[in-house]
Amino acid sequence: MSDTLDDSGDLSGLGGFFFYMFIIHPCTAWILRPGRFERKKSIMYAITFLAAVAAIKSGLEMQQRGPNHYAILGVTRSSNPLAIKRAYRRLSLELHPDKNPSPEASDQFDEVKKAYDVLMDMEFREIYNKFGKKAIDNNKRYNESEFLIEIAVFYVTWGLMVFMLTLGKRSGEARNWTFTGLIVMLVLEVTIMTTQGNPFPVWLFPTWTEYEVVWLLHSLFPAFMNGCRSLGAYLFVDLDAQTRQLLLALQEQGKDILLVLRDVQIGVQSMQVGGGIAAGPHFATGDTNTMLQGNSIPRATPTGKIRQLQDRLQASNTNVAEAVKSLKLNENNSFKNMGFYLMILGYIVVSYVFNK
Repeated sequence: MSDTLDDSGDLSGLGGFFFYMFIIHPCTAWILRPGRFERKKSIMYAITFLAAVAAIKSGLEMQQRGPNHYAILGVTRSSNPLAIKRAYRRLSLELHPDKNPSPEASDQFDEVKKAYDVLMDMEFREIYNKFGKKAIDNNKRYNESEFLIEIAVFYVTWGLMVFMLTLGKRSGEARNWTFTGLIVMLVLEVTIMTTQGNPFPVWLFPTWTEYEVVWLLHSLFPAFMNGCRSLGAYLFVDLDAQTRQLLLALQEQGKDILLVLRDVQIGVQSMQVGGGIAAGPHFATGDTNTMLQGNSIPRATPTGKIRQLQDRLQASNTNVAEAVKSLKLNENNSFKNMGFYLMILGYIVVSYVFNK
């Protein structure tokens, strides 16, 4: 009935990471395998699968942790001491071992008494809200330097892990998404832990403490990271390969243009030498005897070849312009991502200074 399970005993630590890494990630890759489903359906199925797994896993962890002091007394985090005292009196009458024959009544009464003692002491209540039951048992007090060191160790460790797991060109977008989520989580945690009282509205998670909200963020992050890895690899577009293909296409077009120029040159020389009749396989169309029997001689004139050359050059310029536009958009996105990260880091610094 109480917080019988600390952080080291649930699935939100290293065990949860391996669970997502070696079980959930291969399953998601199987769903996203090209050709298995339509593109939109594959993405929808993968996101639904990851959300369901994260919800079930977090729900099981919460069930293992048990209710917190507010839930034990049946009050909310905004309840005043008078409401807490009334709830304690009611539960103590129900669960007192002398009046309740249940074999669990004694343990339940002790938990109610412990919850009452913590929530009625404003200092203990603040420590419990920020750092959980374990901080009360260890008589922990808020220390700014220790808090910053703990946050730095956690986020630097996860940052290095994300970097190692997203190495390679195919994971570039996944790395950006994951680091964005990590920075957003850092902003939320710093805001939650440095704000006096609970920054969330009373109607949102009325019995949850700040410590439990941060725990939930930490628990959901491995699912978010593996989802980004799977979807990033699936949606990856190799711009370098596209650029190489475009250059090869331009090279082939250049060869065609050289052939056209050669035909134009041969045609001009033929007209000068043979009285205007162009020769060569690139100019004649049809049998030569058939052409001579007709009233006109079908042939490719230099003017027509020049027009053909202009059309090919225009098509080549269009393809080059599209490729350059794609590359510029990619560079702009990189600059926008960097600007977004700097904005969030700036917000962290400003928020910390003003809350201090």
